[in-house]
Amino acid sequence: MHRSRLAVGIVAIVLAAALPAAAQGVNIAVIDVQRVVTESDPGKEALQKLKLLQDAKIDEGRALQQELTTMQEQMSKQRFTLSEERLAELSKQMEDGQIALQRFQDDAERELDEARRRELGGLEGRIIPVINEIGAERGFTLIFNKFQSGLVYADDTVDITDDVILRFNTTQ
Repeated sequence: MHRSRLAVGIVAIVLAAALPAAAQGVNIAVIDVQRVVTESDPGKEALQKLKLLQDAKIDEGRALQQELTTMQEQMSKQRFTLSEERLAELSKQMEDGQIALQRFQDDAERELDEARRRELGGLEGRIIPVINEIGAERGFTLIFNKFQSGLVYADDTVDITDDVILRFNTTQ
């Protein structure tokens, strides 16, 4: 047991000494891709398209919900004056309306998810070449996505997000 701890300790010391030597000549940068999406002109355009679609779906859903509410109010007010047959018919319409609303909500969610994937995927396809171009120009060995790479700390001097946004805005 004591020998294995000693061996692990020696390996750790050797690795610690070797890492700085291996890291020499490695030029690293980070990028906040989320900022590129939210602050670049193409990103703002894509997000605006998604917002317009989302707003349209919300309005459509509200209209369907309002129809159901109106139908329910009508049924409540006329409950005692309508025939059993008419009440059953209205009840069936309410049920159908609720099913239609649920289907609409599911379809709208699917449509919004697909639009998000399409818009953001297209944006990613346009951002990557800009990142690669800047990386090659500046001789970066590695560029990490700041918040999706497991990165815990990065000095602001290695963040190239502003440069990518500027270049992305001008290469449309």
